[in-house]
Amino acid sequence: MYKAISAAKAVEIIKSGDRVYIQAAAAAPSALIDAMTQRHSELKNVEICHLHTEGEAPYTNPIYQESFCVNSFFVGGNVRHTLKKGNGSYTPVFLSELPLLFKRNIIPIDVALIQVSPPDKHGYCSLGVSVEATLAAISQAKHVIAQINSFMPRTHGDGIIHISELDTFVENNSNLVELKIPDSTPEAQKIGDYIAELIDDRSTLQLGIGVIPNAVLQRLGNHKDLGLHTEMLSDGVIDLILNDVINSNYKRVNPGRALATFALGTKRLYDYIDDNPFIEMRAADYVNDVANIRQNPKMISINSAIEVDLTGQVCADSIGKNIYSGVGGQMDFIRGASLSEGGKAIIALPSTTKKGESRIVPFLKQGAGVVTTRAHVQYIITEYGVANLYGKTIQQRVKALINIAHPNHREAIEKAYFES
Repeated sequence: MYKAISAAKAVEIIKSGDRVYIQAAAAAPSALIDAMTQRHSELKNVEICHLHTEGEAPYTNPIYQESFCVNSFFVGGNVRHTLKKGNGSYTPVFLSELPLLFKRNIIPIDVALIQVSPPDKHGYCSLGVSVEATLAAISQAKHVIAQINSFMPRTHGDGIIHISELDTFVENNSNLVELKIPDSTPEAQKIGDYIAELIDDRSTLQLGIGVIPNAVLQRLGNHKDLGLHTEMLSDGVIDLILNDVINSNYKRVNPGRALATFALGTKRLYDYIDDNPFIEMRAADYVNDVANIRQNPKMISINSAIEVDLTGQVCADSIGKNIYSGVGGQMDFIRGASLSEGGKAIIALPSTTKKGESRIVPFLKQGAGVVTTRAHVQYIITEYGVANLYGKTIQQRVKALINIAHPNHREAIEKAYFES
């Protein structure tokens, strides 16, 4: 009844002027992306939109700029160059609200390119490692093309779709892109110590991937009854789940389950979440909904920043005016954790850049974006300590943030601020 076709044949439905949504992170369907890009000479002004994706993004090559333009809802390293080359742009949006842009037809979708697990005996496929805004894109798209991949884990939650909902599908089995955790640093280890001290038993965690989140997770082995309600699922949580440190028994939203909207890591993670009822993958407008997040008592939100000024303004998406990443879910979880009973919203960052420049600054760079405002911020943590800014005056904030800046920069930061 249902028959696979070639990727080249499947993408023939894409026409000039269409808007195409690509599933995010490790779920970006490489076979369909390659086939679409190979049609560049036949296409004009096709808008490719997506969140951060892993793997190659060949359509971003400037030589194809008459064929494809990129609209990023979160800017990953594989598309960052498009902002300077002129064949890409960035749409600021909270991750919790991206599905609404599709559902309300503010950003209409012509074609959705997705990657799913093979259908089960009842004909149901799984969106696997990435649900995020894909369900909303599928529901609104005029045409849905799926890459069915036996390496895609079958995950529980929202991302179950029947094969009849796929207008076209191809079969292409290939390993998912892996993202390994970088080696830790002394700074990350110290920051991890500070954060772990703020986490009580029966807290619920939100954190991503990287040296600082991993350092935090490595220090939680003696904690009890932690929960997980997070945008992103990474390898670092697996051992804590297996050792019953994370069991989600005391969180109020989907108790007894670890909640996420996408997973990114190594094959170990993808194998672990496959057909695992403890892992529940839900859409971003559910997982990142502040009203849901705040229901969890002792909600702990751990996010990063590019720079923080002395009043507590957090720049997390740009270096000056140059967009580096995106708004993502930082504000969703900062707000949810702040409103949670006993919750703590944490921004963690090394005190300096790789070039030795201070990341605690008197003023944000010209053109820098404020992702978390000074009114939303709570804890700022560097390897030099913890600054709790919640309910503090500007004068108190200035002093607290100077104290956690790198010692080599403290005097200059203070002087620049007060002499301005």
